[in-house]
Amino acid sequence: MKVNDPVKIAIRDKALAVIDGFMRKDEQIKIQYAAKYAGIANSWKKWQGEVLGLTSTNALGKKQAYEAEFQKRVNANTQWKEAYGNLLLDLAKTYNEFEKYSLARDFFNETMSRIEAFAIVNQLNSLRNAKEKNGEKGFNNALPGVKERLAEIYKEYSPVVDKQLFIALMDKFVKDQPNEFVAPYLLNKLKENNNDISKLADELYNNVDLFQNGNKVLQQLSSNPEVVMAANDMNHANQLIAELSNYYNSTVSKNITGLQSRINQLNRTYMQAQMEVMKEKKFYPDANSTLRVTYGNVKGYNPRDAVQYDYYTYLDGVMDKYKPGDYEFDLPAKLRDLYKNKDYGQYGSNGKMPVCFIARNHTTGGNSGSPALDAYGNLIGLNFDRVWEGTMSDINYDPSICRNIMVDIRYVLFIVDKYAGAGHLVKEMNLVHPKKKK
Repeated sequence: MKVNDPVKIAIRDKALAVIDGFMRKDEQIKIQYAAKYAGIANSWKKWQGEVLGLTSTNALGKKQAYEAEFQKRVNANTQWKEAYGNLLLDLAKTYNEFEKYSLARDFFNETMSRIEAFAIVNQLNSLRNAKEKNGEKGFNNALPGVKERLAEIYKEYSPVVDKQLFIALMDKFVKDQPNEFVAPYLLNKLKENNNDISKLADELYNNVDLFQNGNKVLQQLSSNPEVVMAANDMNHANQLIAELSNYYNSTVSKNITGLQSRINQLNRTYMQAQMEVMKEKKFYPDANSTLRVTYGNVKGYNPRDAVQYDYYTYLDGVMDKYKPGDYEFDLPAKLRDLYKNKDYGQYGSNGKMPVCFIARNHTTGGNSGSPALDAYGNLIGLNFDRVWEGTMSDINYDPSICRNIMVDIRYVLFIVDKYAGAGHLVKEMNLVHPKKKK
């Protein structure tokens, strides 16, 4: 709530602002970066929802009250006090040590992963590593894969956008975290450029084929790869990411590894202690990497004062958001015509076209596409998201605001049949009306 999510949100704020600014002015960049923008925005929105949901449901206060009751019971029992008396204190102390390193980790990962110049040089470095490890054979075996991955990067890459991302994100990386986690190499390079990050970006990007001429790089990798490898070895961006990575590994990563191991061990002990001390509490098994079923009730919710969300949405709402030419909210003419004529076929309900509905099922990352069944086993929708205010459900499930979002299967069938003209697929299905209770 106070450390990790806010810094990740702030860094992605910067990245999204840069990309959005270019996408709204340049059609080609809009095409290139639409998927990247959506990918960055996905977790960015989730983290904001986590902070909002944890705050609005007093998750911290509830956890502190639970821990206070746990500690009270432990202190009242001689055997438990000897075994678990300092457990919560040890966890708190370890997390306090962990905090600054976890913050530095998020700064590093969120910044370096957004700059594609670093992705390019890292692909070429993997070729160099393959050759050093296994000679020419290793190099030749790795080359096709590297060329394929670079081709994918260059296809959706703009050096102008990437340079501005470098400027915005690296400026924040240097200014908004303690100097102890910023590589001295980077600080020295900035001093050489009068502490102007834009001048450092000019040095890295300007007149550099690796970042300005992807087609030339790919051609040279086919005809004379050593030329590209030599250019990469001498490239300033290559040196920079190497220094940043080495410094991160020596000052942050190694400390995180040791502290995380200690936290994991303490948490195992804490779970054992809770099962002994909090007898009335139900503890769910670890179901990671298994198939599972979740259940709940279709239900609306109140996310904040004076705001009420119904449990369903209709095509009317889609049309309300329609903005011609907008890369998020433009709509095809055929869909607009179907709506205008209320041509919903057998899928409409009372003259309207249902689109989505929400329920109190607990879902998490990876549940998108899961079938939603009614009480009688009929397929009624497909899960694809969670409401914004309930994304904290992984940390603190609260039935008052945690809702999963499903597309109504009637809308899926409407799109397949009426919009896409693939009614022959619907004919292969068995459409039923939900059974009613007697």
